[in-house]
This record gives sequence, C-alpha cells and structure tokens, in this order.
Amino acid sequence: MAGVADGPATPPSPRRVALASAVGATIEWYDFFLYGTAAGLVFDKLYFNGLDGPAAQFAAFATFAVGFLARPVGGLIFGHFGDRVGRKQMLLMTLVIMGVGTAAIGLLPTYDQIGLWAPVSLVVLRVLQGIGVGGEYGGAVLLAVEYAPASRRGFLGSFAHIGVPGGLLLASAAFSVASLLPDAAFLAWGWRACFLLSVVLLAIGAYIRLSVMETPSFARVQERKQVSAIPLRDLVRQQPRALLLGMGTRFIEGFTFNFFSVFLLAYVVTDLGLPKSWALNGILVGAALGVVLVPVAGAVSDRVGRKPVFRAGAWAGLLLAFPVAALVQSGGRAAIFVALVAGLGLVYGTVYGPLAAFWSELFETRFRYTALSSLYQVSGVVASGLTPLIAAWLVTIGGGTLWWVAGYNVVVAGISLTCARFLPETRGRDLDRLGAAPTARRESESLAA
Repeated sequence: MAGVADGPATPPSPRRVALASAVGATIEWYDFFLYGTAAGLVFDKLYFNGLDGPAAQFAAFATFAVGFLARPVGGLIFGHFGDRVGRKQMLLMTLVIMGVGTAAIGLLPTYDQIGLWAPVSLVVLRVLQGIGVGGEYGGAVLLAVEYAPASRRGFLGSFAHIGVPGGLLLASAAFSVASLLPDAAFLAWGWRACFLLSVVLLAIGAYIRLSVMETPSFARVQERKQVSAIPLRDLVRQQPRALLLGMGTRFIEGFTFNFFSVFLLAYVVTDLGLPKSWALNGILVGAALGVVLVPVAGAVSDRVGRKPVFRAGAWAGLLLAFPVAALVQSGGRAAIFVALVAGLGLVYGTVYGPLAAFWSELFETRFRYTALSSLYQVSGVVASGLTPLIAAWLVTIGGGTLWWVAGYNVVVAGISLTCARFLPETRGRDLDRLGAAPTARRESESLAA
C-alpha cells in the first residue's frame, strides 16, 4: 500500500493541485476526443471504406461507442485500486495507457494496406483508450476535490472538468490546422500528426502528476485503517440510491457533449454537404467558451448550491433543443456556428461545472473513487457513447431532419432534471464526516440532508 508520505515533503497548494488535475485531464481527453473527430472525418474513408456511405459512417460511430463500452471496465479496475492503493498511482497509469493507445492509432495502417486487420486493430486500440480514460476520470476529480477547502470545492473541483472541453479544444484545434492541408495530404498523414502529438503531451502530463502527492482525504483513511476491502460492494450496499440518481444526472451532460462535438460534425459534413471547417470552427469556439464557463459555474455553485446551477444548465439544454435543430438544418454558416457555441459553451459549461463537487460530496471517501468511476462510466455508455448512433438512427427515421433528435434531447434533459430533484444539496459538506458516519444511517442521512 502506498505510504501517506508519497510525493514532495511540503504539501502543494489546492490551486496547484487543481491546475495539475486540469492539465492532466485535458491531455487524456485530448487523446480520447481525437478519435471522435476522426470518426466523423477520417475513419469511414480509411478503415471502413469497404462499406458504402452511411454504412461506413455508422461503422465509424460504432467503434466510437466501443470506447465508451470499455470505460466502465477501466472505471471499475482503477476505481478499485484507487480506493485501495491511492489516487496518484492510478492517474499515472491511466495517462500512460491513453498516450500509448492514441499514438498507436496514429501509426495504424489503413484498410487498403492490411485489409480487415485495420478496423479490428482500430477497435482494439479504441478499447485501450476507453479503459484508460475510464480510470482517469474519478482520480482527476478527486485529486482536485479532496485537496480543496469546502468553501471553494465547486470552483477548484471544476478544474478537473476543464479537461473535457479543454481536450476537445485541443483536438478540434489540431484537426482545424490539419484540415488546411489538401484533402489527399490530410487523409495521408495530416490526421496522423494529431494523434502522434499525444506522445509529447504524455511526457508533459506525467511530469506534472509526479509532482503531486496523495490527497489528504485518502491519506486520512489510510491512517485510520479504514480502507475498504471491496469498494464496489460497500458502495452498492450503502449508497445505491445516490449512485443511481447520480447516474441520471449524467444524461444531459453526456448527450450534450457528444451530440454537439461528434454527431453534428458528421451531420454538417455528410448530411448537409457543407465544409468541415464550418463545424470545426463552431466546436472550437464552443469548447473555448466551455473552458471558461466550467470553472465559473463551479464557483457560482460554491455560493448558491450545486443543484441550482446544474438545473439551470439542464433547463437551458431542454429549451434550446428545437431551436438548435432549426439553426443547424437552416444550413447557414452563422446559424451552425451559433448552435454549436450555445450547446458546447453555454449549456455544457453550466451543466458540467458543479458536477465534480456535487458527485464527490455524495459519497464516502473510502469508496469515492469507485463511486465516481461507476457513476460516470456506466451511465456514460448510454448517456454519451451511444449518442451519435442514436442520433444517426433518429435522423434516418426522421427523413434526414433533426426533429426526432431534438425530442430525444428533451427526454434526456427531463431524466436529469428529475434525478437532480431527488438528490440532496451537498454544498459545504464535510468529506471526512461522511466517512465517519454510522453505517446504518449513512444513506438515510445523505438523502435527508
């Protein structure tokens, strides 16, 4: 078991730890989101070109979903050992797994070169990515949250969530630059350079995470010898309702991100026949706005509560569902730009900002890594990974329009709003007090707070 004194002799400041969490998470999500961008622009042409048009695009989105199916596996594995051994060691391992898997995709031969082995290898590497990012999420959040003082937990905890729009921002920027190349050069090597860049980012992320010591909350659990033998078992026995309702709040976040960043990119290019730069530029600006709004929303949640901020974002997602569909279907460059910025910036930034602290404050320290990993990754299979596939199917039955997808958006937002209604407000909770509560009363006290 890792000692409490791992890392530097002087504990780093909460702000420095939050920054380390943000940088490391951004690098890992950059790796993961590169695949989503490439699925909409490249993989159907190079790895599934044995199929026709829509079928090739559908196959590319299916491999995108495979990464989300693998994420619960990574979440359970690294969540277990993160609650048993410590947060820091697991974060370093996930970073290496993600970097190696992403760089290997950048070197992978195409279908024309090695035939069926090309898509098979692509799926295997996507699974590796999924396992890595599945274990990364819980550790990155807890690194920031468990170091932060209670009064600033929403703000500093949200730095881990900056990694999602931040990673998308880097991935979109890399592809925007690569897309300036002629199409032949872009398909030959331009997109590969984006993936190979992850080797450099891996070295930066590893250096930053090595400078951070174990979180104080987990260190105290070790000192008290309260480490859970089987964290998943204890989680399911003691806080099942909080886990299930937390998964429900994940739906609007997961749908919003993957609908705007993955599906609409392909829809604009393939279904509307418009230049990919139109969508990429909107995603780029939307992600940049998200990087700003995530910590702003987290900070506001420190003042007014986690639930009011989250619900404001979820209501915005619900009310904007049909206007966004109308804007995109209009085919205008400005309209598409506004829709993407509103979705990825305004809606996503507001929803995602308070969730790091909100989810962390629901669960006990001794199984909190497992709880966050399970909540985020298991629900993410449907809430995130299947979104492009579901949207593609709904567009098909809707005659090429987005109206059915907008309806699905309303349903998803409704699920998240309902689940949030039945969860307690957690702002200001003592994370150690949760761990010290008598087991017979933990769940009832949590839900009555």
